[in-house]
Amino acid sequence: MPAGRGTAQMSNAFQPSTRVAAPPDGLTEAERIRILAKSAIFSPPPMTDPQGRRELVGLTREELSEEMLAIGEKPFRAKQLWHWIYHQGARDFSVMNTIARPLQIKLAERFVIGRPGVAAEQTSTDGTRKWLFKWRDGQEVETVYIPESDRGAVCISTQVGCTLSCTFCHTGTQKLVRNLGTAEIVGQFLAARDSYGEWPTPKGEEGRRLSNIVVMGMGEPLYNYTNTARALTILMDHEGVGLSRRRITLSTSGVVPMMDKCGEELGVNLAVSLHAVRDDLRDELVPLNRKYPIAELLAACRRYPGASNARRITFEYVMLRGVNDSEAEAHELVRLLRGMPAKVNLIPFNPWPGSPYLSSTAEALNRFAAIVNDAGYSSPIRRPRGRDISAACGQLKTESERARRTTAA
Repeated sequence: MPAGRGTAQMSNAFQPSTRVAAPPDGLTEAERIRILAKSAIFSPPPMTDPQGRRELVGLTREELSEEMLAIGEKPFRAKQLWHWIYHQGARDFSVMNTIARPLQIKLAERFVIGRPGVAAEQTSTDGTRKWLFKWRDGQEVETVYIPESDRGAVCISTQVGCTLSCTFCHTGTQKLVRNLGTAEIVGQFLAARDSYGEWPTPKGEEGRRLSNIVVMGMGEPLYNYTNTARALTILMDHEGVGLSRRRITLSTSGVVPMMDKCGEELGVNLAVSLHAVRDDLRDELVPLNRKYPIAELLAACRRYPGASNARRITFEYVMLRGVNDSEAEAHELVRLLRGMPAKVNLIPFNPWPGSPYLSSTAEALNRFAAIVNDAGYSSPIRRPRGRDISAACGQLKTESERARRTTAA
């Protein structure tokens, strides 16, 4: 989209969306199966190290028990290992003093408790920290920790690259390479806790610096649902990391059939990347809208399990100057959300090289926020974090990909 598209032109042309939603029964199980089958094409490599040892991080409790049985050990060993891996943060079998030395040696010969390699680590002037994690096959992703006064959130990635090509998002300019495996998704959070020394796992909600997870990093998590769901289930397990589902927010650009599955099976908080209030514009900003238009997306939000005034659905709305920030669009957003337990995060656009967009002016941001707030919907203007290390919303893009493009040029 040309950068010069003006506010007056967009505002005068504004018309509410008229595309009709497909009926809910059109979202068949066959469509979910198709999405999962396509996801399998981008499956991660086997979770083994160069010596052929099996990675224990990312295994479910049941799988961990099966591995113990396979080497002739009792199933209760799985519970011991689970405690050491996810409560104590152990990475070496030799520190597991509830396990006899001969078994420690046996486990070390067959298994590994891995972490992603840290290719780079940066800390912003505002305290935001970003890691460039490198996996065994050489692929890389970025993960961010956003601190608050007494706690903070780890923003984790679910794919190497992204398939959605949202035009305002830097990550969207990187092609999808593959999905991350369960171990790689869980490993980002474990490595972040390593960095901050937050082991053993604090009991309850108090005393946690890394208190929340936002699945808002690189990739569309619902296009890697199987691995993402397994990872979040492990992180929510009360005998390990023990994060409650209300401390986890999954962000999607609107993979409608998988939203239903996510709500039924995980029940975590939902955030939706909306960014436009009519289909013709959202088709450009978020091309996935051509498959699942706004009416279908909002219908899925309205039936999302657990949504309530206490657990509102968050709508992410990046503010683009002269594109989607008019007063008319603010009023239409209010109309679309009417009757839904929702809040709106207004995100000042974070510029990146080559982007055709500009951030909305402070005046436009404040006018938009006031309209939504006056209608009864919380609409905070998100404070940009980590801009100086390219860790802000929409800026994640791995250094290796940048380097490859620079070399090719």
